[in-house]
Amino acid sequence: MTSLNNSGLQKTVAVIGGGPAGLMAAEVLAAGGLQVHVYDAMPSVGRKFLLAGKGGMNLTHSEPYDDFLTRYGARRPQIAPLLEQFSPDALRAWVHALGIDTFIGSSGRVFPTDMKAAPLLRAWLHRLRQAGVGFHMRHRWLGWNEAGALSFDTTQGPLAVRADAVVLALGGGSWARLGSDARWVPLLAQREVPLAPLLPANCGFEASWSAYFREHFAGHHLKSVAITTTDGDQPAQRKQGEFVITADGVEGSLIYALSAGLRDRIAASGSALVYLDLLPDWSLQRVTDEVARPRGARSWSSHLQSRLGLKGVKTSLLRELVPAADFGQPLLLAQAIKALPLTLLAARPIDEAISSAGGVTFEGMDPQLMLKALPGVFCAGEMLDWEAPTGGYLLSACLASGRAAGNGVLSWLR
Repeated sequence: MTSLNNSGLQKTVAVIGGGPAGLMAAEVLAAGGLQVHVYDAMPSVGRKFLLAGKGGMNLTHSEPYDDFLTRYGARRPQIAPLLEQFSPDALRAWVHALGIDTFIGSSGRVFPTDMKAAPLLRAWLHRLRQAGVGFHMRHRWLGWNEAGALSFDTTQGPLAVRADAVVLALGGGSWARLGSDARWVPLLAQREVPLAPLLPANCGFEASWSAYFREHFAGHHLKSVAITTTDGDQPAQRKQGEFVITADGVEGSLIYALSAGLRDRIAASGSALVYLDLLPDWSLQRVTDEVARPRGARSWSSHLQSRLGLKGVKTSLLRELVPAADFGQPLLLAQAIKALPLTLLAARPIDEAISSAGGVTFEGMDPQLMLKALPGVFCAGEMLDWEAPTGGYLLSACLASGRAAGNGVLSWLR
């Protein structure tokens, strides 16, 4: 049923931001009978979505729902109601309705059958255009003008737009070249919208490598390792996986999974100490027994490779972080192999991060994601103050928040 404004015309909603959250809001609004226009500063929509899907489009995760919700940490109470409207199972059904089949990988992650983001986005945009959604590219939002209209900078010059409601889905602060440049922060701050500082999430960290190690091992992967973190009185956290040595420190899936705690620890204490287990499937006793075997004329590198299978970057990491004298003490060396201390000094810059934390606080919105300071303006996606690890959790919550914002607009306009 078409909704009309006071003048009897079809009500119009401006969706600012053409990422997954904005497009989902547009879909809900168009289905609700509203005239929907999507504005984006970039030449095309979904640019970060497409780049994120280059290595395999991770849509969501198949783990039990209660486990799924734990991935949102302290913001679980705020994200859970959004996911109740658009659960991981509902997301898969929505993708199937676009004509895209999915499968569950060995890790439990859910992917399109062809692993690509582009076919999904094409099918989605086709459906949105069929529903009457208008798209306006290279339209950078500048806030509101003195008359209260939305103000845009376009290739044709300044543009003022009036809408019956607005959905802001402008992304966070990571990957500015793809549109998530956080230029909206001062625009909302001026309107007294409560904001939490933007911080890097799912990010790498800096470590103090020697010039030799940096030159020879930047870019090398450490596979089948575990990391244990400690944070004062908090229980130790241990995760197994793989990560990458960089010229500046470390990054990769295992690091990203721990990044929120590491970032906060560094902010509080100036550094974060983690312990690497280079042989997570071996007991300390077994490692000690093998290290203690006579090595004869062999070098330590040859001995560790022969007895433990340690080689390459793992052996060099031991050399980098373990005092030379400890190599003559089998127990000390075994302990280092099982709990190698590595000090992380700083999170990498937010623009290098996969996502960001911080943004519009939930306390500044009502349950339908409308800004309390700006009635009729709703927010969705990564510009909200939440974070989650990679693995489908980011996209799931972005889509769910876009759907919630769209439904919020429909309720408010009614």
